[in-house]
Amino acid sequence: MSESARLADQIRRAFEGDAWHGDSILELLSGVNSKTAASHPIKDAHSIWELLLHIAAWDGAVIRRTGGQAVELKDKENFPQVKDTRDAAGTKAMADAKQTHDQLVKAVAAFPDSRLQEQVPGKKEDYYNYFYLFSGIVQHELYHAGQIALLKKAQGK
Repeated sequence: MSESARLADQIRRAFEGDAWHGDSILELLSGVNSKTAASHPIKDAHSIWELLLHIAAWDGAVIRRTGGQAVELKDKENFPQVKDTRDAAGTKAMADAKQTHDQLVKAVAAFPDSRLQEQVPGKKEDYYNYFYLFSGIVQHELYHAGQIALLKKAQGK
């Protein structure tokens, strides 16, 4: 298995399941309805839904970076607002996040190992190569999985 395929597998596990640490994002979101996802049980904290949109935004940013784009998310892109909290909107948000995640896993799996040490466009730090980017998105998803777990507990779920 190539290094890129291993990284893609770690991204997949963090989002879809079979992760070493515990529940993945999708496992945590299983059974969460739109009302629960949109609520703010912790003052000044993002909702589960906002976190899902944020995760999808960064998955999309990493996809674009694999294509050579220098991507920086603006505030409204980084944490998009939830404007419609109906069940249909929640279903669409989940489907969109899954689709973006699937595209990310495919893009990373297909990324040539020979390019993993290349600098990511738009990043000036010496360490900011594609290996760092792909490892970082795994960490990002796990960090927010922990937040989702806490938000569920705060709501008694």
